Amino acid sequence: MSSTQTPMSAVDRAWLRMDSPQNPMMICGVWTLESPISMNRLRKTIEERFLCFNRFRQRVVDKGDRAYWQDDPLFDLDNHLHQIALPGKADKAELQKLASDMNSTSLDFRHPLWQMHYIDNYEGGGALLIRIHHCIADGISLVRVMLSLTDKMPEPKLSKVVSKRRSKPNQRSAIQQFFHRAVDNAQTATGQARLLIQSVREEPGYPFKLASTASAVALDLAKLGLAPVEPKTGLKEPLSGRKQVAWADPLDLADVKACAKALGGTINDALLCTVTGALQRHFAAHKEAIPDCGIRVAVPFNLRPLDQPIETLGNKFGLVLVTLPVEVMDPLMCFQQVQENMNQLKRSYQAQVTYSLLDILGRGPDVLERRALNLLSNKATAVLTNVPGPKEALYLAGSKLTQPMFWVPQSGSIGIGMSILSYAGTVQFGITVDKAIHADPNAVMDYFRQSFEALSHAALAGRHEAKKHQTG
Repeated sequence: MSSTQTPMSAVDRAWLRMDSPQNPMMICGVWTLESPISMNRLRKTIEERFLCFNRFRQRVVDKGDRAYWQDDPLFDLDNHLHQIALPGKADKAELQKLASDMNSTSLDFRHPLWQMHYIDNYEGGGALLIRIHHCIADGISLVRVMLSLTDKMPEPKLSKVVSKRRSKPNQRSAIQQFFHRAVDNAQTATGQARLLIQSVREEPGYPFKLASTASAVALDLAKLGLAPVEPKTGLKEPLSGRKQVAWADPLDLADVKACAKALGGTINDALLCTVTGALQRHFAAHKEAIPDCGIRVAVPFNLRPLDQPIETLGNKFGLVLVTLPVEVMDPLMCFQQVQENMNQLKRSYQAQVTYSLLDILGRGPDVLERRALNLLSNKATAVLTNVPGPKEALYLAGSKLTQPMFWVPQSGSIGIGMSILSYAGTVQFGITVDKAIHADPNAVMDYFRQSFEALSHAALAGRHEAKKHQTG
């Protein structure tokens, strides 16, 4: 193995091998900017804050049974950062069309797996379209890395930005690496044994608690494997590989918080209920029977501490299957069911189970991963992400970031990706839909707002009634 190559982790390799013509494994983003920006300033920002992560200078070397990261000897920022313009008086529809084309186009594996397009002439300002392969890192990490390009003020001093030191290529020989791994494994095993003995001394019932946890993990694994496949609907069709992207006008985060508080739940519960209502409206518009057992969405669950800086990239998350009760038409009853489903998942080990599965599959043969992927993707209709973003407005190269959107890729036979991101007192919602699926992405955006308004109205009306009974 070349001294400039480092092995890819099993989990990252699992995401690499999920790439397909129908579903390129890219995390995509669209940022709209209030005013045009200088390309020279954008380049300098990327060089100082983005390329400090060595992964963005490395290409993937796939050798079938193994994959490696290797420094790209021909790395040039011009291969990754492009400046284009939309025709005429470009509007949201033109930008969504461009984002759809980019979402449908695979990255070039001859170079590091990321690209950015700065778009001039968008509604008097500009936009930045971002594509990064999932094998580099998970969506939550990449959102944080991308947000590190921004500032809290329009005119910061770039020289004060502290760049992370780039990791040097691994110079150790294969034999040295083997012995270092052996020592690391032995130290880990010793540490785990010491921790177990200490835990037993401090808490005599610890072995029983450990056995109980192992049983719970085994049970969650069995539940995942035995879960029935998704009901046949117009949202589950053979995929074409062509994507359609849309995003909604943002909701006011204060309104979402007020709605959740009135219902005695979380913001996440309210937003999942809103998504459920949007899908109900889609089925009604298409005169399609609503499944009486609900539909499932795969939700990434972060396993990386959010209060720690990202020193290394990679994928540190699991997936949980969330049932959306689309058959429950009453908004308040729907909210209660969503809340109950989420509380059950919070007590489960499903995220850890799926992360471990990805680790195992990434070490095994490709055909095994494909079969397992098809099995799991048959158990969900869509992928849904919900990422907490910055509370204050940010600036990219001096221009105010007005609306950030991100979409994680779908895998296997899943053709719908939905994204929720909080930003500067707002909630952003977007969707990407395979063209073969009979769903109008812009119509779904309208359904999302209508669904939230119905839920909010029901919540506030219910609180008003409760107060009236108390005073009566």
